[in-house]
Amino acid sequence: MLELINYERNLPHRLPPGGVVFVTFRLAGSLPRMVVEQLQAELDLAWQRFESEPAQLYAAQKRYFGRFDDQLNKGGHGPMYLREPAIATLVAESLRYFDGANYDLRRYCIMPNHVHMVVRILEEAPPLVKTLQRLKSYTATQANKLLGRTGAFWQAESYDHVVRKGELERVITYVLENPVKAGLVDDWELCPYTYWAL
Repeated sequence: MLELINYERNLPHRLPPGGVVFVTFRLAGSLPRMVVEQLQAELDLAWQRFESEPAQLYAAQKRYFGRFDDQLNKGGHGPMYLREPAIATLVAESLRYFDGANYDLRRYCIMPNHVHMVVRILEEAPPLVKTLQRLKSYTATQANKLLGRTGAFWQAESYDHVVRKGELERVITYVLENPVKAGLVDDWELCPYTYWAL
């Protein structure tokens, strides 16, 4: 069995080398604090209730993410910097920069206020958390220069979960269809910042 890399901030993270991981990260201030606190409280309660029941806990985490992503897709709060073509292009190029060296990039979708990506963690690569820190630090610095602003660009916390056997197709569909679900385009192929590795 592969050794897990564990780290925590507000969410637990268990990322196995060689595993496929679904990651979401968002712009700082993209959700109201009250919404984040309510969702976090629901997730904390699920952890308490289902800690010894992995299937129930996994289902609760999926519900948490669904509500979290629905709030982001509404886009009624905070910045939408990723709508700017120069910013979205910067992020897309940065995601591809680490492909093949730090992860195997399978899919991504850049939304106005958040990013979804599906990657396979390479066996000899640095921990994914380190790669995401580098990616977010670089893109934050460059995006702030392009926007003529200072301050936090990305929310420090990312959401991630290991894609279980048999669910990869569902996760890929979710990522590709996110712009359609959010009402941004009628067909995911019309979204200029969606990537699907063949």
